[in-house]
Amino acid sequence: MQIGSHTLPNTLFVAPMAGVTDRPFRMLCKRLGAGYAVSEMVTSRPDLRNSPKTTRRLNHEGESGVIAVQIAGTEAPMMADAARYNIDHGAQIIDINMGCPAKKVCNKWAGSALMQDEKLALSIVEAVVEACSPHNIPVTVKMRTGWSQDHKNAEALARQFEAAGVQMLTVHGRTREQGYKGEAEYATIAAVKAAVRIPVVANGDITTPEKARAVLQATQADALMIGRAAQGKPWIFQEILHFLETGEHLAPPSRPQMREWLIAHLHDHYSLYGEVVGVLSARKHIGWYTRPLEGGEAFRAHMNTLDSSAAQIAAVEQFLTE
Repeated sequence: MQIGSHTLPNTLFVAPMAGVTDRPFRMLCKRLGAGYAVSEMVTSRPDLRNSPKTTRRLNHEGESGVIAVQIAGTEAPMMADAARYNIDHGAQIIDINMGCPAKKVCNKWAGSALMQDEKLALSIVEAVVEACSPHNIPVTVKMRTGWSQDHKNAEALARQFEAAGVQMLTVHGRTREQGYKGEAEYATIAAVKAAVRIPVVANGDITTPEKARAVLQATQADALMIGRAAQGKPWIFQEILHFLETGEHLAPPSRPQMREWLIAHLHDHYSLYGEVVGVLSARKHIGWYTRPLEGGEAFRAHMNTLDSSAAQIAAVEQFLTE
């Protein structure tokens, strides 16, 4: 599959998730089968570029594959400037966030709130495409099916975005009103796919290899994007890839294999965040990995009492060796 001049190794993508899909997580997902990963959402506000959070989100050091950065904002000139800034800092693809349902984002008319104002949404897309074109940088958009059940306009926006020069669209099968409640629907994604010629990526509730195959069949999408199902299970990409290619299931990873992956993830995590922030932010990842296992809830509670990276590593090694 192509995005602009970039050839991707496969069509299983990591969804951008704030506070989750940082560089260490993206790198591990790519190692375990993902063909493409988009950064955490980066604000377009120039006054926040030097904040620790934004600085970490713009850190692509050692990251393999295509570097894709998602930007969020509400003003076309500022979004264009953010695109240029991220290109100067290594971005090879710019993704525009029109899918985030978080209230703190939508209350500022960013994320999926932009779908309520088609004129503004289009002006942002046009400005970002214009900023990226001299650098031969593709622009993509991630959006929802619409703002609400009564306001599903993904298909109409998709046509406008394609005409403006967007080179790929990702559609999450829920409205902003739904947040993450209920079930994703795929008829709107299928309609978007039928309406445009550029690649369309299906997103939402893709949790198993069988569901991945069903969503591809229902939507005829060119690729799949997986988010929450990869939390604590980054090997889901190789499981789905193997199933789609062979029709057979991979054996689940052993505890020693999980230990190797998790400890590698943690060392990379600490190197990005430092000791204090790294220990605190690692807890959620460790919890996601271990919660499904026997004794996982008790281990998660114990993990929350540990206050050093060395103690976390030792505890993980012991738990996944038992």
